[in-house]
Amino acid sequence: MSSELEGKVIAFLVAPEGAEQVELTEPWKAVEDAGGRPRLVSTQSGRVQAFDHLDKADTFPVDTTVDVSTSEEFDGLVLPGGVANPDFLRTDPKAVGFARAFFDAGKPVASICHAPWTLIEADVVRGRVMTSWPSLRTDLMNAGATWVDEEVQVCANGPNVLITSRKPDDLKSFCQAAVEAFFG
Repeated sequence: MSSELEGKVIAFLVAPEGAEQVELTEPWKAVEDAGGRPRLVSTQSGRVQAFDHLDKADTFPVDTTVDVSTSEEFDGLVLPGGVANPDFLRTDPKAVGFARAFFDAGKPVASICHAPWTLIEADVVRGRVMTSWPSLRTDLMNAGATWVDEEVQVCANGPNVLITSRKPDDLKSFCQAAVEAFFG
């Protein structure tokens, strides 16, 4: 285990259900392996139900909720995908505000697959170069982003570093880029 993220606390924002499990667990492990402390943030306390595509997978305990936490408590943010997860988050004003606050504070954000839907709702993608699951291409372009079909995209053209990836197959590159951004 390295110690490059020692002392850093990274928020993982997910809805009560619908997060793609591997997009939660692999970045979580990468943060831990780098010496950081991941914390699971949701809109409700208790446990979140992760999914393996459309099938229920494991549940995970929530560490804190968006109504009692702020971006000031964290050094970065990870937004796992899954179709239902960001679709739910983008309808919750506190979740959207929580995500937007990382941009306002200039803190790194890593978003994979369908997760940019939450960022579109937060109005933080304009002028950014991003990738995502291909079906979000038009949504991102309509929100003012430049969409690229790449394994990982690191965009520093804005108030913070924004890391995006397309899908679970991109997780190795996504996790590496996220840890590097969180390290600073």
